[in-house]
Amino acid sequence: MEIKRLDGRTCDQVRPVKIFFDALGYADSSVLFELGNTKVLASVILQQNVPHFLRGQKVGWLSAEYAMLPCATHQRTLRESSQGNRNPRSVEISRLIGRCLRTCVNLEELGERTILIDCDVLQADGSTRVAAITAASLALEQAVLRWHTKRIIGKNIFTSAIAAVSVGMINGTPRLDLCYEEDSSADADFNIVMTKSGDIVEIQGTAEKIAVNWKNFEQLRDLANKGITDLFAYFSEKTEPPQEPSVQKTQLFSLGNRIQNQR
Repeated sequence: MEIKRLDGRTCDQVRPVKIFFDALGYADSSVLFELGNTKVLASVILQQNVPHFLRGQKVGWLSAEYAMLPCATHQRTLRESSQGNRNPRSVEISRLIGRCLRTCVNLEELGERTILIDCDVLQADGSTRVAAITAASLALEQAVLRWHTKRIIGKNIFTSAIAAVSVGMINGTPRLDLCYEEDSSADADFNIVMTKSGDIVEIQGTAEKIAVNWKNFEQLRDLANKGITDLFAYFSEKTEPPQEPSVQKTQLFSLGNRIQNQR
């Protein structure tokens, strides 16, 4: 008998997805990504320098920051700025996003520039880090296309789109795309990041209650592969990114204007 979940999905279904390009802000590209009740805004800009450890090497860099807004959860959380230091969880997820997204671009062709990606969780209902990675990949692909079209960069340096999903074992049953209630009660859960061609970018996971045998892990792997395949199929059918941002940029925030003024 097919197990029905809290929201009526079957065990191998991803929550409903919605994508809005250039929803907010003055970034070179942004994506508001909704995965069920989880909502993440990913924004991308290009900065005309690199970290000190790359200066003079004629290669670029990509860095990401992840943050959860105070009222993204049922109980308000403190802003990191008011705590005096960064939340270790935010630091860990920021590094994960940056690490994954660096596989999407050829940084050797970027020159001494830095791609900055901001992922802000507007509303959290589980799987926020995988939603952030997927949203950031969509936003990055569109940003690179715009930079290339405007001749800000000489080549299209985007090499491969990625997407990510969560999977977990709950009462001995493998499930795809965990909401908060499922994630908080899972015996084991994994976050799996893959390319459009099916190659693995990263796997994070742990058995929190019961150890996972290889058979269970293979079931989770197959679920993740199905979920990511379904996401890319949806992107191909439903997304039509605009060629230009819908928001009129000011000179202060327009990378194109800044570069033009430097010439």
